[in-house]
Amino acid sequence: MTRSNAARPAAKPLRKTSSKVTKVAAIAEAGAGNWSRGKADPTMLGSYLQRILNAKVYDVARESALDAARDLSARIGNQVLLKREDTQAVFSFKLRGAYNKMAHLSAEQLARGVICASAGNHAQGVALGAKRLGCRAVIVMPVTTPQVKVSAVRALGGEIELVGDSFSDAYDHAVKVGAAQGLTFVHPFDDPDVIAGQGTVAMEILRQHQGHIDAVFVAIGGGGLISGVAAYLKAVRPEIKVIGVQTSDSDAMVRSVHAGKRVRLADVGLFSDGTAVKQVGEETFRITRALVDDFVRVDTDEVCAALKDIFQDTRSVMEPAGALGVAGLKQYAQTHGLQGQTLVAITCGANMNFDRLRFVAERADVGEQREALFAVTIPEERGSFKRFCELVGPRSVTEFNYRISDSAQAHIFVGIATPTRGESAHIAGMLNDQGFAAVDLSHDELAQEHIRHLVGGRSELARDERLFRFIFPERPGALMRFLSSMHPDWNISLFHYRNQGADYGRILVGIQVPRADRSVFREFLDTLAYPCVEETDNPVYRLFLR
Repeated sequence: MTRSNAARPAAKPLRKTSSKVTKVAAIAEAGAGNWSRGKADPTMLGSYLQRILNAKVYDVARESALDAARDLSARIGNQVLLKREDTQAVFSFKLRGAYNKMAHLSAEQLARGVICASAGNHAQGVALGAKRLGCRAVIVMPVTTPQVKVSAVRALGGEIELVGDSFSDAYDHAVKVGAAQGLTFVHPFDDPDVIAGQGTVAMEILRQHQGHIDAVFVAIGGGGLISGVAAYLKAVRPEIKVIGVQTSDSDAMVRSVHAGKRVRLADVGLFSDGTAVKQVGEETFRITRALVDDFVRVDTDEVCAALKDIFQDTRSVMEPAGALGVAGLKQYAQTHGLQGQTLVAITCGANMNFDRLRFVAERADVGEQREALFAVTIPEERGSFKRFCELVGPRSVTEFNYRISDSAQAHIFVGIATPTRGESAHIAGMLNDQGFAAVDLSHDELAQEHIRHLVGGRSELARDERLFRFIFPERPGALMRFLSSMHPDWNISLFHYRNQGADYGRILVGIQVPRADRSVFREFLDTLAYPCVEETDNPVYRLFLR
């Protein structure tokens, strides 16, 4: 969700001053009307600059690189720079704020110990800080926290309690435990020292790139990172836009800014678990409302596409929250027609569960609109399948699901790789013009999540069917060679294929072969020379497909 610049009230001119603290106050006044903003306290904003400049983070944090994303830059026509907070010791920026808060505690507070609530990354920062400072750390995490984060916290010596389904549930429990045991609560975002620690990210960006920067894109969960980044940038380089990015199902900050007060969400999406916050902080809301220029909402597919973009440029795998900045940058650049600008995205975390990668790979091309999905109706007659494949031509087929079910028509589910965005409507039109009724399913959630896996079932029309698993070389022409070699009297009654990124494709094929043709069919298989296994007697086939 973006806000048009045309809708913004005219900004008041900044007062000329050599004082950075006074400059922050001027910025607060200049932006006070935007997003129905309330005026920020100039004294408070000035103190943030001082806090950031004096933050204690480098006992545990490193100055992360500001890398050029060359492939992505060339593709979208803007210079894209990635602030690589995923390379920190805990693979996230969170150790900055956590350690800065703990380093400012008294000896008595440290002796009693600390407690925090976190979806994972802040927990690792607190655990690492506690290990460095020699104090006890109790970590309350939602039960939905990825195992990779739980294991990392445990390895750092944190005492883990898993409570609730979201950060907010864990937070409520942590506050009660902390009060009962006299532990100091280290908030993941709503604390001035935590915010100041995160603000050192912006300080490094300006030190590393002293040239022109148009905008910095920042993921928002509770708002600690964007508050710190905005406070520093608006003090030192107020012309740089600060743009917040949230997922469409965890957009508490965007809703709060629009409402002019903090909004608590009933539920949050858990794909981007690092930003799954039901309610943002009081302090982070106040700073964000006053200083952030714009917001972008992104969906799961856009995040998956951004994960792929970052991997292609860095060979590093982010967690979903770590890719929000890039997802928002891409959407914002396209929506506003940006060209030739310098845009920075903070890659803020890389604690990715390995078992999520399959889902990401499935959805990345859809998010980038590099795969189009269709339901196509073709005549149920010999040669139709081959004619359809010829019509697809040189385009790469990424998926093909079909089961014979009607004597007159065949319904197939097909995925086709698209080299450019928005090509699915053109392909659907081309198929319809050639007599193949096609429905574009590229943006249909039911089709993407479920129907693609459910095409098929038993069929009374599948007489004399034999079932084979083939291994095809993953190269153009392999499928056409298979179809061209088949006897014209043999009918394909089942076909299932999905490109999994390997050099060989695994395909399940049902072929109706009359008993009299068995010897000829064996010759066909030998001549084809594709590795295959017959599964006609497989009990799973007989239970669900026969």
